[in-house]
Amino acid sequence: MFDLTFTIEAQSGPVPLTLAIEQLVIAGWTGRDPVARDKHIAELEALGIARPATTPIYYRASARRLTQEDSIEACGNDSSGEVEFILIGWQGRVFVGLGSDHTDRKVESYNVTVSKQMCDKPIASVLWELEDVAAHWDRLILRSYAVTGSKRELYQEGTLDAMLSVAELIKRGFDGGKLPDGCAMFGGTFAAKGGIRPADRFEFELEDPVLKRKISHAYDVISLPVRG
Repeated sequence: MFDLTFTIEAQSGPVPLTLAIEQLVIAGWTGRDPVARDKHIAELEALGIARPATTPIYYRASARRLTQEDSIEACGNDSSGEVEFILIGWQGRVFVGLGSDHTDRKVESYNVTVSKQMCDKPIASVLWELEDVAAHWDRLILRSYAVTGSKRELYQEGTLDAMLSVAELIKRGFDGGKLPDGCAMFGGTFAAKGGIRPADRFEFELEDPVLKRKISHAYDVISLPVRG
């Protein structure tokens, strides 16, 4: 267990809140559309990554991999980010946040669970109350950009109507259909435009077009040398 401090962007104004995070769950292959889901599976298969045992699937990783810093270190040049929404349970409430499931793709080719543990998971420091966005959840937009040198490219983009609903994600992943207190769950991602690839910097956002606001974060990727 460790503490992370967030700003809850409530309609009445910002409220600071420190949460004790006890577990990290990374939900994968969470698409509602089986065609789009299989496209992402095929994208990973092209990298030598085996199909998942189930869809969706719920990977576990150390909660301490979560970070709000603006840079991470990764071994070699085989890792890349993935924009995802996050759900955090706390005292019967559910908050919505934003993160990047940064993953070592080389390790992912032979063990997905281990690959999830290899890299830090950058997250934004702002959260929304789920109840504030539940009525228009499907209209929320996830978007990311890959920056390499001076080139900034749209990397991922899609609305949450392409993902399983919050209720369905929680129901399938947790006994009793309730997100446990202190649990942070990544909710899945979209296929990369132009294919999965590393970048020097990863920028990502969650846009609410109804309440006209965004959560955003960005981080630099510092590649460490691999000596053997």
